[in-house]
Amino acid sequence: MSEHGGAGQHGRNASGGVGVSGIGEFGLIGKITARLSYGPTTLLGPGDDAAVVAAPDGRVAASTDVLVDGRHFRRDWSSARDVGHRAAAANLADIAAMGATPTALLVALCMPADLDTAWAEELADGISAEAATVGASVVGGDMSASPTLTVAVTALGDLAGRPPVLRSGARPGDVLALAGRTGFAAAGLTVLTRGFRTPRLLVEAYRRPQVPYQAGPQAAQLGATSMIDVSDGLLADLGHVSAASGVAIDVRRDGFEVPRQMADAAQALGVDPYTWILAGGDDHALAATFPPAVVLPSGWRPIGLVTDGAGVTVDGVAHDGPVGWDHFR
Repeated sequence: MSEHGGAGQHGRNASGGVGVSGIGEFGLIGKITARLSYGPTTLLGPGDDAAVVAAPDGRVAASTDVLVDGRHFRRDWSSARDVGHRAAAANLADIAAMGATPTALLVALCMPADLDTAWAEELADGISAEAATVGASVVGGDMSASPTLTVAVTALGDLAGRPPVLRSGARPGDVLALAGRTGFAAAGLTVLTRGFRTPRLLVEAYRRPQVPYQAGPQAAQLGATSMIDVSDGLLADLGHVSAASGVAIDVRRDGFEVPRQMADAAQALGVDPYTWILAGGDDHALAATFPPAVVLPSGWRPIGLVTDGAGVTVDGVAHDGPVGWDHFR
């Protein structure tokens, strides 16, 4: 064991790869930044004390999220590239949920000194690839030694002259609609927890979410009254909208289809698939409320209504099952 935290002779780790202590902080930074590409909003990328990102609107939407090894991901379930996609998606989805277009990401990486440098490079590839799907760039960050592998990402976005879509704008009579899917990642997590690797559709949904990023700005343009990224479970996240807006929200089960792979997995595992759909997180769908006169475009589907009152119900009655994920339970 070296004094720098566990790398072996010449910086080799237990698996024979090169640990990050073998090339040092600046060596790893050089390897990672050499792999990055930059979009048009990046005026100055990594290399100075700070990056410079264009903000044509004069305002910047900003959000941050953190993934901890063993808590939010497992390296035996997901590749480094998968973790990168998930880490970026969690933040990019928050920007989209404000009605903004993501422009840049900042990444902080805390890692054991014997972590294979190839893992860190592949993580960067995943983050950069997910950001590129919306024209955003990784423009900087930081790294440090730590006994626990932790990935923290901050996203920036452009509102393009529109007001941000808040959680507090829903009004009685609004239609509740969803873009994207829910329950797929939660089903995949359950499958992995039980020791299986199929159905592939569900496992891959857990590893790499498919986020409807463009639906966020689209909803803002259509006059959405509220919006939220469904990260911790649909019912839990709608609870935030209900509380912020001072309204009641009713979700209809018939607004969802249970795909065959999910139905088969639920039957095999003894799970009600609606537990995944209504309370499962990590798919990063977007839930929004719209005035009743708005014609929903392709990609958005109605799943409920906003009414007078408080709280979230399912088919008009209180939900007696789990509603979502709590990071401290």
